[in-house]
Amino acid sequence: MKSTYKHALIIGAGPGLSASLARLFHANGLRVSLVARKPSGLSDLAEEIQATTYSCNAGRRDDVVRLFAELDGRQAPDVLVYNPSLAIRMPFVQLGPARVESAMQVNAMGAFYAAQEAAKRMLPYNHGAILFTGASAGVKGYPESATFAMGKFALRGLAQSLARELHPQGIHIGHMVVDGLIRSADRPGYMGEPNNPDS
Repeated sequence: MKSTYKHALIIGAGPGLSASLARLFHANGLRVSLVARKPSGLSDLAEEIQATTYSCNAGRRDDVVRLFAELDGRQAPDVLVYNPSLAIRMPFVQLGPARVESAMQVNAMGAFYAAQEAAKRMLPYNHGAILFTGASAGVKGYPESATFAMGKFALRGLAQSLARELHPQGIHIGHMVVDGLIRSADRPGYMGEPNNPDS
């Protein structure tokens, strides 16, 4: 069956889940745009699926607004995948505000920025999909993982709210809970590492 979607934008692209999604979108005929803070690491994947790469710090609103403005000149995405994640494993009493704010910017505020920019472009057509990659930390908090839980709980709340508001207007909202790190060649992985340090 031919997809009704045309262009998938993956923010926080890397070698794990997002790469698998990128290949799936490509196989179903979608144009794919891959976004990371350091997109040079995406060159092999981009070549494999004829994707375009972009640089963006998802935790900075100006970067996200600039990204979508750049895409407007080509083809606005009708699928958004928000995949960036920053986990900081540390005892609660040792956490400094700067670390907490950094994690919240990536895990929660960046999702808000990207979803809002995408929704503005999807609503005139009553068509689109906004997908968030969550974590089990968005369902229950774990020891020494307060910042990650805070961000992922906020992400889940955002997704639930958008689903109730935007679904009646033709925008599909998905929140995928990934229970654990996805291993890859460059990430043997444990919770103390960022899920995607280059996103």
